Amino acid sequence: MVQRGAQGQVGAARRAARRGGGAGRRELLGGVLGAVLALGTLTACTPEGPDPQITADALADALTTGTFDEVTLTGATAAEAAAQRTAAFEGLAPWRPTVTAAKAEVVEDEPEKATARLRFTWDVDASDTDWTYETTARLTRVEDAWEAAWTSYLLAPDLVPSETLTVRRTAAARADVLGAGGEPIVTSRDVVRIGIDKTRVAPDQQQAAAGLLVEALELEASSFGTQVASAGEKAFVQAIVVRTGDPAYDVEALTAIPGVRAVPDTLPLAPTRRFARPLLGTVGDATAEIVEESQGAVAAGDVAGLSGLQRQYDAQLRGLPGLSVLAVAPEGAAQRELFRSEPVAGQPLVTTLDVRLQDAAETILEPIEVPAAIVALRPSTGDVLVAASGPGSAGLSTATVGKYPPGSTLKVATSLALLRAGLTPDSTLSCPPTVTVEGREFRNYPGYPASAIGDIPLRTALANSCNTAFIGARDQVPQEALASAAASLGLGASADVGFPAFLGSVPAESEGTDHAASMIGQGRTEASPLAMARLAASVAVGSLVTPRLVLPPEGGAVPADAGAEDAGAAAPSEAAAGSTATPVPLTAAEADALRGLMRAFVTEGGGDFLQDAPGPEVLAKSGTAQFGPADALQNHAWMIAVQGDLAVAVFVEVGDYGSTTSGPLLEAFLAAVNGG
Repeated sequence: MVQRGAQGQVGAARRAARRGGGAGRRELLGGVLGAVLALGTLTACTPEGPDPQITADALADALTTGTFDEVTLTGATAAEAAAQRTAAFEGLAPWRPTVTAAKAEVVEDEPEKATARLRFTWDVDASDTDWTYETTARLTRVEDAWEAAWTSYLLAPDLVPSETLTVRRTAAARADVLGAGGEPIVTSRDVVRIGIDKTRVAPDQQQAAAGLLVEALELEASSFGTQVASAGEKAFVQAIVVRTGDPAYDVEALTAIPGVRAVPDTLPLAPTRRFARPLLGTVGDATAEIVEESQGAVAAGDVAGLSGLQRQYDAQLRGLPGLSVLAVAPEGAAQRELFRSEPVAGQPLVTTLDVRLQDAAETILEPIEVPAAIVALRPSTGDVLVAASGPGSAGLSTATVGKYPPGSTLKVATSLALLRAGLTPDSTLSCPPTVTVEGREFRNYPGYPASAIGDIPLRTALANSCNTAFIGARDQVPQEALASAAASLGLGASADVGFPAFLGSVPAESEGTDHAASMIGQGRTEASPLAMARLAASVAVGSLVTPRLVLPPEGGAVPADAGAEDAGAAAPSEAAAGSTATPVPLTAAEADALRGLMRAFVTEGGGDFLQDAPGPEVLAKSGTAQFGPADALQNHAWMIAVQGDLAVAVFVEVGDYGSTTSGPLLEAFLAAVNGG
């Protein structure tokens, strides 16, 4: 270590001397004397002199970083070497090499010369295969320091100063998104790219042509007109991509506009424009943001997932492009290929969605103008068969990330808390017309049956959804117990589900009117339709169900794209912010009791319209949650149900009541499930 430090002093002094003048020479003399003193006691044990490895390592580090100030060069200044490195490697950005030096070897019979092999490693894609090669550094000992000879051959094999490196990409085949049973959902489908071909219209007519196309397509005029004006004189400026045969677009009429051209192409698309769109997301030309975040994995012009699962699992779906690294001389001279990798097709994203049922749910939701959703799970596996959000959701996956008070559907969890407090379905509760808590009056819904007023069994209270009975029992169920019971059924219980999901929130601490409201699924309690379908599924099987939408590819875990979460496309599943309850496993007796209570809602309560539903018997519960200002209250409408190995949640953001608004949607969905 003393030897290396002394050599460094000599090298530093020599560089100072080169900067000029007597001061530099005096610095050199002082540095050399200091080095001699430092080495005085080591001369006998290190007769070979300074170590060339120090310079070889410094050169390797400089080739990695692009900064050559710490290495002594001959044949070029540090700035010249850095500039040549930048020019040579610029076409490979954002890649950068990692360079290491092998042991420097002194040339036999020429102790003033040495060589060192420099190993370059370029991490060019996500595979385990890197681009590696070696170049040779030639070192010369000058007095008591080693200097490296600069040459373009240090950068890449046989690279001459006029050559630069560039990469060519061959896109890999993008994999499909599959549904249950391997049925294709998103696959390559024919499209037409419609836009202005500037070679087909005179320059002075191009803006007019753009205006006519914008008018026909009802696009934003200023944006498209600006794109046409700024594009090259021979450019095709795309305005829109439509499915081949889409009845909403008259392609023949559009191409009759001067300068408008329709270019056939293919894109990965779902069966219909609406099919699970908020959940699956879209695919299109990679944005500048996606290109930058990919660290070279995606290039401008690539097709990439832009949102939803397509974005979250883009790395899996897009595969690996084929790469050719070329040494390119100016003015069209011959090119040399230095590295090649073949494209690797993407792996299908296998989901649990049932194509027929998803389409049926979306058809049912089509007429609803406000946000609405239908979610269906298979309780035995947790498979998400349907996650449909209506057109009123405006692109938000209401089905999986909506946050709304669940209203009286939560009374299933409240009933579990009461069972754990010692009640049975036959235990008596008081159901008065109203109940007042801290000055706030709670009442039952309009039209509540008079026959179910008074002292009634828990079964009847649940079947008829008596608000006052559940609120009146609040002293038997502290908020912590309610949150724990809800978590036992999945509401507020976290889970790594592999897709953006809100799994519910029930506050662990609450008092007074807030606690009273929590007993009937209002106040600060929130749920998504997915969370409520999970609750119903957990009742069905008698244990906590974890929703499952994305299945691992063959041979490993599901690899989400590293940049997707940062881009806002792959938010992790979200459980209960503020709910700290730990799920307590259901007992068989608890599960039996809850199934009996939900069946009573159908046989003797507000769900009697489900008695003649096709298929196995239905267990259900409705829910209505009020929201908005006191003088203009509106209702969220909910229904949850279990039928055989199926759990369903139906939600409408603004409706009448659960049974009257969401009930008919549930009926229609169960009819579709059973072939109706």
